[in-house]
Amino acid sequence: MSLPFRRAAVLGHPIAHSLSPVLHAAAYRALGLDGWQYTAIDTTSEGLQDRVDDLDLTWAGLSLTMPLKQTVIPMLGEVDAVAVGTGAVNTVVVRPSSCGMTLAGYNTDVHGIVTAVSEGLARQDGQGGAPVGRAVVLGAGATAASALAALAELGCPSPRVLARSLARTSALREAAARLGVSPTYGVLEPLSAVDPLAHADVVVSTLPAHAADAVAETLRDRARGVPGVLLDVVYDPRPTALARAWEDLGGVVVPGERMLLHQAAHQVALMTGRTAPVAAMDDALTAALAR
Repeated sequence: MSLPFRRAAVLGHPIAHSLSPVLHAAAYRALGLDGWQYTAIDTTSEGLQDRVDDLDLTWAGLSLTMPLKQTVIPMLGEVDAVAVGTGAVNTVVVRPSSCGMTLAGYNTDVHGIVTAVSEGLARQDGQGGAPVGRAVVLGAGATAASALAALAELGCPSPRVLARSLARTSALREAAARLGVSPTYGVLEPLSAVDPLAHADVVVSTLPAHAADAVAETLRDRARGVPGVLLDVVYDPRPTALARAWEDLGGVVVPGERMLLHQAAHQVALMTGRTAPVAAMDDALTAALAR
C-alpha cells in the first residue's frame, strides 16, 4: 500500500523535552517508513491556527499537548466520539477527501490509560479482564476526563474524583455528562484521601509532579496496605512519591510512561494505517528514559 504521508509533529509549549519524537521515530524505523519524519514544534495556542493552516497532504498528522488539545477542536473537520466526550483532541490525522483534505481529531489518551491500567491488573491477578469495581481519579483537568472515559471502558462508570478544589471541577463535570458517567467528587486532602485510595481497585493520578506528595506521606503513615493498581501519569520524576508509597504498601504501580507508550502507539496506527510496533517503541522509550 502506498503511504504518501511523510511528516508529523508534536506541538506544545514548551516542547523540547517531549518523548513523542523518540516513540514515533522508532515506529517509523520498525515499519520501514524511511521517508517519514517526526519533529517537535514549539507552538502556543495563539500560533496553533497558523500551524494547522500549513498542513497539506504531505503531512500524516499532529500530536498535541495541553492546552492545544482543546484549542484545536474548532479547527477540525471531524472529531471522534471519544474526543467529543472528553473535550480533548491529542491527535490530528490528515486525510485526503473529496474536497482535498480533511483534518480528523482523536483522543488516544483514553486508549493509553485503558491499556496501561490493564497491564497493571494483569500483573495483579495474572489475568486481568475483570471489570473494575471501585476506582479513584486524582485531579480534575483534561487527563482526568480521559481517565473517566477509560474507567468506564474498564467497567467503572462511577469513580470517585478527588480534586485540589471543587471549583476546578466544572469542566470535568461537563465532560462526565457528555460521556454518560456519574463520578462523585471530593476535595483532595491528605487525611480524607487515605480511605478511598486504600480501598480502590484502581487509582489514576492525573496530578502534576509533586502535587500528591503530601497524600503519599499520609497514605504511608496511616494505611496498612493497598490492594489496587495505581497509574500515575507523571514520569518525571520517576518514581513519584505516590508511586513509591503505593508500592511499599503492597500495591501494583503502573508508571506514567506506559500510558505515554500506548497512546503514542495508537497515534502511529491512526497516522500510518499500520499496526504499531509496540515492542520497538517500548525499547526506544526505555533507552531514552535511562539516558
